[in-house]
Amino acid sequence: MARGPARSGGGRRAGPGSRGAAARPRAPLGGGTSAERLQKMLARAGLASRREAEAWIRAGRLTVNGQVAELGARVAPHDQVRLDGRLVRARAAEAGARVFLCHRSPGEPLKTPALPAAESGARAPRAALLERLPRRAGRRFIAVSPMPRADGGLELVSSDGELAMRLQRAVHALRSEFGVRVRGELSAAQLEGIRAGALDSGARLTVERCEAAGGEAANRWYTLGVHGASGKEVRQLFERQGALVSRVLRTQLGAVRLERSLARGQFRALTREELRGLLPDYPASGGG
Repeated sequence: MARGPARSGGGRRAGPGSRGAAARPRAPLGGGTSAERLQKMLARAGLASRREAEAWIRAGRLTVNGQVAELGARVAPHDQVRLDGRLVRARAAEAGARVFLCHRSPGEPLKTPALPAAESGARAPRAALLERLPRRAGRRFIAVSPMPRADGGLELVSSDGELAMRLQRAVHALRSEFGVRVRGELSAAQLEGIRAGALDSGARLTVERCEAAGGEAANRWYTLGVHGASGKEVRQLFERQGALVSRVLRTQLGAVRLERSLARGQFRALTREELRGLLPDYPASGGG
């Protein structure tokens, strides 16, 4: 852990004339009201989660204006932040799209898994969903309440760590819709059990509706309207009633719906109005 005051080239402590190098920043380095915590800035820039950024700070990997940063450091837009000696450039809050709606194919990974060394020379697989998003929007994307890999449908992802955290909290209060494919037709008793919303943990979800939505051959689709449920919990609701679930697709999250024109594997940026539908306190214009 790189702690202690900075040292001069000869290994001696910096003298009184180098007070800036000996004192670590706790107050805003740039002054003014635009300064923010270092880990928040890194999360907003899409470089790391707050927890990851805190680990970098503890390891002495970050400097601010040439000084080793520590927890509590605040930075202003004109401060120079470096990670392992490389300059970090914070994105302006209003620059580019910050949240994307993606149509995830069932079985498609969000990130390309690392190949074993023995397969390193094999043909590279198609870039995974998050790796196909525009680089100008960020280098690191965070999925908001991602669906299990076996399932798919609507996914929300953000390159802004702070915004992703706010969306993650909001999801627990939002109404969602799912399409669930099962083998065979469910009985009235099974449907009633699903509508009761009981989970293995003893928690209970608020289920608004569970209705038949057609099907073919031995498969039947059901539409589920529920508050604050993850894809894993939706599957559990059905399997607790003895249903054989083969697919769960999220079709709506809050006011955001997966439109038919967005094909599997495609994505689009959320509008500011859609973001305000998910986060009522999201600003109507400008940064945020």
